[in-house]
Amino acid sequence: MENGESTAQAAIRETHEEAGATILIDAPFAMISIAHINQVHLFYRGRMATPHFSAGEESLEASLCHPDQIPWNELAFRSVSICLERYVADRALGTYSFHETELPAT
Repeated sequence: MENGESTAQAAIRETHEEAGATILIDAPFAMISIAHINQVHLFYRGRMATPHFSAGEESLEASLCHPDQIPWNELAFRSVSICLERYVADRALGTYSFHETELPAT
C-alpha cells in the first residue's frame, strides 16, 4: 500500500502494475498473515473491466488460464498459491467465503 491508499485501491493499482489490467473489486477474499517477515497479504476477488492485460511494470509475463492449467510450480509466492487453492475450491462449490490463514516460517 502507498500512503493515503485503501487496501482496495492498492489491489487495483498493484493489478495494473503487475498485469496491465484494469479491474473492478468484488469483495475481500483472503488474508494471509506472514508474521516471520512482518507482512499481511490481502487478496480481493474482482473482475477485469476490459479484456486487455499485459506484463506490467513489475512482471515479465502475464497470462490467463483455466484452473486446471495453473502453473503451480512456477508461482513465486506461497501466499498466492494458498489464495488460488482456496479460490479454485470455492469456485467449484459455486460460493465464495473469506479465508484467513497464517503462513509459518519454513
